[in-house]
Amino acid sequence: MSDEHISALLVEAVEALSIQPDGFYVDATFGRGGHSQEILRRLSPAGRLIALDRDVSAVNVGRQWKDERFLMVHSAFSRIGEVLSELGIAQVNGILLDLGVSSPQLDTPERGMSFRFDAPLDMRMDTTQGETVADFLARADQHEIGKVLRDYGEERSAHAIAKAIIAARCECSVSTTGRLADVVAKVTRSRDQSLHPATRSFQALRIFINRELEELEQVLPQCVDILAPGGRLAVISFHSLEDRLVKRFMRSTSQPPAMPLRLPVKAADLPSPRLRLIGKSVRPKEAEIAVNPRIRSAVMRVAEKR
Repeated sequence: MSDEHISALLVEAVEALSIQPDGFYVDATFGRGGHSQEILRRLSPAGRLIALDRDVSAVNVGRQWKDERFLMVHSAFSRIGEVLSELGIAQVNGILLDLGVSSPQLDTPERGMSFRFDAPLDMRMDTTQGETVADFLARADQHEIGKVLRDYGEERSAHAIAKAIIAARCECSVSTTGRLADVVAKVTRSRDQSLHPATRSFQALRIFINRELEELEQVLPQCVDILAPGGRLAVISFHSLEDRLVKRFMRSTSQPPAMPLRLPVKAADLPSPRLRLIGKSVRPKEAEIAVNPRIRSAVMRVAEKR
């Protein structure tokens, strides 16, 4: 098991938050604390950092930190508003969302996130609750499995893979990473020869079982409500579906609300947008990718509360 995790766009993300030494910040995806450490370095004794994570292993790491400015909370980030309300915090100066999975999650066999190990097919980020991928594949019908692979993995062979999974489970349960990878590899090939044929299927099932897109849709509006004027929201995505959702949300929230056609309203009378976009999207440099190839698809978008 590896606990090593190199945070994507570490310096760029923290710089994007424009840290105020006495400010209040939220690292909504603690992981192994790379971004949190960098934020704490820039805070004064009066500053505060709240970290969230739904992975118990990550929470256990954070709770070992001895810093009066820091609080670790076991929670999905979709509960950010509720968590801060319970802590008596109305507004914060910055929020960071680093989406996707961490290296420890991928590199711990029993998490079932990777086909590099033959292990139980779990994939839950919060192993204390919810359905595993093995449970889902045991109960779902062909249509439901195919829809997940198509909608969350953009897998062209979704129908063939779903059909193969149903046939395979009639012989023996599809309950390990190795078995699922073998089933997928027999009926499809990856468009990218450097990727295993099961890459998209594993990604789709992980996103689905953890409700990752739904969680993201829920947290973004809350972030806007929670940010103080001038506060920054930085979101790092690793998947096109995530990035598309973030891009559309930030773009729409940085524009005046759409009004009915021919309604006689002056531009000056329109409600002001709630966000202001900050710069262009940021991607990792080649040198950073060389050190940590897993971040090659990362893209960060930043917006500021008006």
